[in-house]
Amino acid sequence: MTDSTIDFATGAPAAGTLAVSWIHGVPARRRATDPPIQVHRYDEHTVILRQSKSVHYEAPFIYLLFGNDRALLLDTGVTADPAKFPLRATVDQLVDGWLARHPRDGYQLVVVHTHGHGDHVAGDAQFAGRAATTVVSHELDVVKEHFGFTAWPEQVVPHDLGGRVLEVTGSPGHHRAAITVYDPWTGFLLTGDTVYPGRLYVQDFAQFQASLDRMIELAGDRPVTHVLGCHIEMTRRPGRDYPIGATYQPDEPRLEMTVGQLREVQAATASVAGKRGIHPFDAFIIYNEPRARHQLKLMGRGLAHKAYLAVMSRSR
Repeated sequence: MTDSTIDFATGAPAAGTLAVSWIHGVPARRRATDPPIQVHRYDEHTVILRQSKSVHYEAPFIYLLFGNDRALLLDTGVTADPAKFPLRATVDQLVDGWLARHPRDGYQLVVVHTHGHGDHVAGDAQFAGRAATTVVSHELDVVKEHFGFTAWPEQVVPHDLGGRVLEVTGSPGHHRAAITVYDPWTGFLLTGDTVYPGRLYVQDFAQFQASLDRMIELAGDRPVTHVLGCHIEMTRRPGRDYPIGATYQPDEPRLEMTVGQLREVQAATASVAGKRGIHPFDAFIIYNEPRARHQLKLMGRGLAHKAYLAVMSRSR
């Protein structure tokens, strides 16, 4: 049985809602925990998930996009154990619900990644053996082959989910196989860990800067409603982030950024060219090819915060 074909072109970008309070952990003195995954339906065909800080402090965001022929899952989170992080079960429920409302035969799931760091790929194993499912490795050669890149990373390639045609470009600099995805249906520019309200770790400055230029060019030719990365690490206080390892972030800014803020990241990156180290700006912090002492400073602050949490936990 096949439902009528959904038109993902007319009227795009379609209206959706980001009127959501993201789960951000609970204080150490409380015993309650958040659910392992928060599910937010942006619209009928688009779901944003957040892994809970009660499972892991990274709390990455994951995106599920439905097309007529297949759904795309962008990233799989930081926790492999389905008992702690039931991503597969959650996605199965979401796919089953969508198919109940839009019945069709032979529906597929494609699992890809914004990049290959461990906090975005750990849940891949949960999808092993799932019928009609392709899990794309995060290795660069596999990424290029899957999306059909012949001129990595400059090329913009289409990725058709069945009428919902995404546009994908390479975004190395933070990770060699990082990608950026533009979704015309929602107007989302999905930037992974290259741009988000947090610590932007630059491993290759020249590539990172070129990737930002490509993002700006992409956004300049298309209607972008939201720039969406995969973490929130900043507080609402300009230039101030939560320590690495924080499991409670009550003063988070919003996940979504604007094209204007994307341009701010571009300009800020240009301003720190040749200046290795930590460079705070209002809505993000650039770690430009950090040296060992910069990493130690970040880790030291995180360890101090962990010790504080341990004290608070014992005092409950």
